[in-house]
Amino acid sequence: MKKKQMGLRQLKLAFVKLVLSLLLLSIAWVLLYRWVAPPATLHMVKRRAEAGKAEREEPEILYKFIALEEMSEQLPLAVVASEDQLFPVHQGFDFNAIKGAFKGNRKGNNIRGGSTISQQVAKNVFLWHGRSYLRKAIEAYFTVLIEVLWGKERIIEVYLNIAEMGDGVFGVEAASQKFFGKPAMDLKRREAALLAAVLPNPIKFSAKNPSSYVRTRRSRISRAMGRLGGTTYIKDILPENDEK
Repeated sequence: MKKKQMGLRQLKLAFVKLVLSLLLLSIAWVLLYRWVAPPATLHMVKRRAEAGKAEREEPEILYKFIALEEMSEQLPLAVVASEDQLFPVHQGFDFNAIKGAFKGNRKGNNIRGGSTISQQVAKNVFLWHGRSYLRKAIEAYFTVLIEVLWGKERIIEVYLNIAEMGDGVFGVEAASQKFFGKPAMDLKRREAALLAAVLPNPIKFSAKNPSSYVRTRRSRISRAMGRLGGTTYIKDILPENDEK
């Protein structure tokens, strides 16, 4: 009996050590990406593999990480207006949106929403894509970590660099060069709104040849950017010395 109790105690101790090790490793990983650009994400690797299997003529992934200071201020404004208007003020979660998405899913409705920009960054940078409760729980954990250890400025910077904005085109710099032939720094409001308009499905929607739906969505996003008050709405999440 004593041997059994000792065995259980050792097992519990080993489990606690494993959990603590994973927690410390995850914190170190998040802190590393606070200053270092992610070399790639699992989604990029997956998309590259899919392109290779499909024998696409251009299977490479376009990705170039740039600082927030190297982007037009219209870009963070556009994605906030389109994806997560409460981003400057929430703590990583929009519980009303999550509740609405949950209710819609239970009814069988095809509702897009619920995930904040912070949650999307946590998912795309640190995790795999999926719909399990375990993955959502880990996503919530990483969301809290990046909110605490990164802050809003770094979160929006990473989001704008790793979001897929075209078939195999990741980030605003690669998208700006491919679709507009100029750097992300030079994009105007309607161009930024167009990139944000394809985010729901960058494989189906195109910034190069926008459909009527994408053009309508671009106009809606552009108007939302104006209603929010323009770039003054996001001034608290931009670099203090940014004078673009």
